[in-house]
Amino acid sequence: MNDSLDALKSWIGRSDTQHDTLQPTPPAALNATLDHAALEWPAGTALPPLWHWLYFLPVHRQSEIGTDGHPKRGGFLPPVPLPRRMWAGSQFEFHAPLCVGDAVTRTSTIHGVETKQGRSGALVFVKVRHELRRSGESAAALTEFHDIVYREAQREGDKPSAPTAAAQDGAWRRELLPDAVLLFRYSALTFNGHRIHYDRRYVTEVEGYPGLVVHGPLIATLLLDLLRRERPEAVVEGFQFKALRPSFDGNRLVVQGQPSADGRSVRLWACDHEGWLTMDATAVLR
Repeated sequence: MNDSLDALKSWIGRSDTQHDTLQPTPPAALNATLDHAALEWPAGTALPPLWHWLYFLPVHRQSEIGTDGHPKRGGFLPPVPLPRRMWAGSQFEFHAPLCVGDAVTRTSTIHGVETKQGRSGALVFVKVRHELRRSGESAAALTEFHDIVYREAQREGDKPSAPTAAAQDGAWRRELLPDAVLLFRYSALTFNGHRIHYDRRYVTEVEGYPGLVVHGPLIATLLLDLLRRERPEAVVEGFQFKALRPSFDGNRLVVQGQPSADGRSVRLWACDHEGWLTMDATAVLR
């Protein structure tokens, strides 16, 4: 693994640039998926935080897709020789709003590659920096760091890390029951072919999970959507989240929030049907 890691580190600094125009249909579709009343999305309407994930979609050719539904290893991301890939967390700085109709450029750079030894074997973490700029502007409207973790295949006898009990006294609370339709709709909106989100046979028989995995970005979006429901006037300046434990379809998912005493930040978190903490996050307000 050490030799492989040295080779993977050569990817640090690699960059990729994409262009997109923020059309109104994707936010209208996500708005419906999150169960909000229908809204108009005319040009100039600011997107809620994290809804930029509806754009710059990974439009790889079908022949470039791997057995897990992701693009094959290599290319922009380093070819990590581990089969399981998950979104571990992200950190964001929101400098200026991104609005419907904006022409936007996204510059992505491999920021770091590191390896660790976990209870279930080797882990490789890849950190990607994304900067989104509106056409004609030199300053970034959004800076995002995306943490990807690669794991070894599930082995018989592997035990998950000890879970953490989630607080149940949040000032804000919303219960959901993610199902296969919700997961499919979010996969479709983000053009995410990862089979753990829709292929029950694959996710249970190949990757060893008990059910379809709820997308980490979807849970993060639900956390900020809770803030949007409770404080619609709030302007988010920064946000970070860490995925701690997977959630699965057919089981209750609870998202909660607790504003700080000074009102400048909100702790947001999600827990599963057993009360275990699955995602921990903090939003900083302007």
